[in-house]
Amino acid sequence: MPTQTSTQLPTPTQLIRLLRGLTAELDLFGAEFAARNGMHPTDLRGLIHLVDAARTGTVVTPGRLGEALGLNSAGTTGLIDRLERLGLIRRERDEDDRRRIRLLVEERATELGEVFFGALIADLMAAMGAFGEAELAVARRFLVAMTGVVAAARAE
Repeated sequence: MPTQTSTQLPTPTQLIRLLRGLTAELDLFGAEFAARNGMHPTDLRGLIHLVDAARTGTVVTPGRLGEALGLNSAGTTGLIDRLERLGLIRRERDEDDRRRIRLLVEERATELGEVFFGALIADLMAAMGAFGEAELAVARRFLVAMTGVVAAARAE
């Protein structure tokens, strides 16, 4: 695709290709993290889901994790077992309902993520510095909308 100047408006097709390229780069970066830490890419997706939930204070049970990742019960159990063996998460009984198991992220997972992804996050933040608040607001709206479209298509 030809390089665009700031005065050229991208076509929707060009934007889709750019999203696909970004997604591919992020997937490759994540796959490298997973490989270096003895994980399958699905394990990484599970860990990311748990880390994001922990940041918002959302309780995640094995059933909710499996649902979020599109895994059956056996696949979810295997993923949880692998992450637990690696010391990245732990199972804990819910204080309010002792029948329910909560999945909690261990500090080791956060530390590994910060070491591996920290430089990339810093570089992404620096690149965002070239954009004004209004541009970042539009970028956020765009990314939220595109994520919603993909999530809806996946749910069909």
